[in-house]
Amino acid sequence: MLAYLARRLALAVLTIWAITVLSFVIIKLPPGDYITSYIAQMSASGGFVSEAEVQALRREYGLDQPGYVQYLRWMTMVLHGRFGVALEWKRPVSEVIGDRLWLTMVVSVAAIVVTWALAIPIGITGALLAPKLLALMGGSPALVATGWRYTAIMLGGNVVILLLFLVNAIFRGAGDAAIAMRVLWFANILNIVLGPCFIFGLGPFPKLGVTGAAVATTIGRGCGVLYQLWTLSRGRGRVVITRRHLRLEPVVMLRLLRLSGNAIFQILIGTASWIGLVRILSSFGSSALAGYTIGIRIIVFALLPSWGMANAAATMVGQSLGARKPERAERSVWIAGFYNMIFLGAVGLAFVLAAPVLIRLFTSDPAVVPYGVACLRFVSYGFLFYAYGMVLTQAFNGAGDTWTPTWLNLFCFWLWEIPLAYVLARVVGLGPRGVFIAITIAFSTLALASAALFRRGRWKLKKV
Repeated sequence: MLAYLARRLALAVLTIWAITVLSFVIIKLPPGDYITSYIAQMSASGGFVSEAEVQALRREYGLDQPGYVQYLRWMTMVLHGRFGVALEWKRPVSEVIGDRLWLTMVVSVAAIVVTWALAIPIGITGALLAPKLLALMGGSPALVATGWRYTAIMLGGNVVILLLFLVNAIFRGAGDAAIAMRVLWFANILNIVLGPCFIFGLGPFPKLGVTGAAVATTIGRGCGVLYQLWTLSRGRGRVVITRRHLRLEPVVMLRLLRLSGNAIFQILIGTASWIGLVRILSSFGSSALAGYTIGIRIIVFALLPSWGMANAAATMVGQSLGARKPERAERSVWIAGFYNMIFLGAVGLAFVLAAPVLIRLFTSDPAVVPYGVACLRFVSYGFLFYAYGMVLTQAFNGAGDTWTPTWLNLFCFWLWEIPLAYVLARVVGLGPRGVFIAITIAFSTLALASAALFRRGRWKLKKV
């Protein structure tokens, strides 16, 4: 158990560190810095900045230090909740954010109410229909008997998962990223510790098997939500929700639904397509499904830093278009895509070469390992395409053009990936490997189509 906990904690630390490094790299990618912009502004207005003044400013902001020193200084400030000075207003970022906190608190309460209104019916329905849902997905009677309680608990407790991510988004939006990070550390560490206890029945804990994993996850994330709500009510962060904020704002709630509707539809299309793939794979038995699950879990873990880079690129696109600099936005996307390609290319090569070793870290079942290896290798072959695809689709969102990636997802996943997976797996006779090949082809198609549409440049004209 100690080795398991140590491995999970080490992976969590490594992931967070990789995300912070990639975020810092993205911040430093655009050419120039505040000092060069300041010199350009002074020159345009007829002013003059001496070399001594330039060097003094670089020392003041730490820009004369090596990159690793700047990274450590940046991380120290973030962990303490300090985000520097807003150079446009010559004020601390926390003060600039604080001026807008009232609206933030109103929107936060409205968002929480909307989340509860959506999550509770979904949770009740999912918990009651868990056995039927598993059977509908092609689960065998033995699998349904083993896994329906896990499914019922996860679906029934979905409200805590939604609240965990929603409230953390509120903290980040208010500039309290350090609180959001502490919440996730607390919830995930609790989940890691309780998982083996409930699964294997360690000490006073009951032995629940697969169901124990759902119980541990729900308890860990539920405790994270309690910590979030305590923080919001106690005034430990910039957003403080008091009794006077606890009222319904129908106008704000409707606006939230309207603004998020397209994004929800876009994500739903991409996420729900995986259900179709699972349905196809389930017809080949539980071993194929288990191997696929392990392979995809490893892949998703590796993609987390890349998603961070894609989101950072989307932010840069929005900022550049807001500053009326579409050329800088386009250049930022291609640079981010190139660095993402280097990262994912290296990860993909490692996965192809070390696939058997990686899969055996999670299972030694001889019936499962071949499927896990095939999934990891076939999907990794397309990592170079995925790298650009993730950045480009998020760039459209950053520009406010959310319909383009929505239509791309609909075509590439529902009209292309799922039919292709069925044909390759069932008609051609490739079995589960046909599904893995279809995933690679679909995501590569998405990348190529996104690049073609991005080059056309219509996203630069989008008005938000």
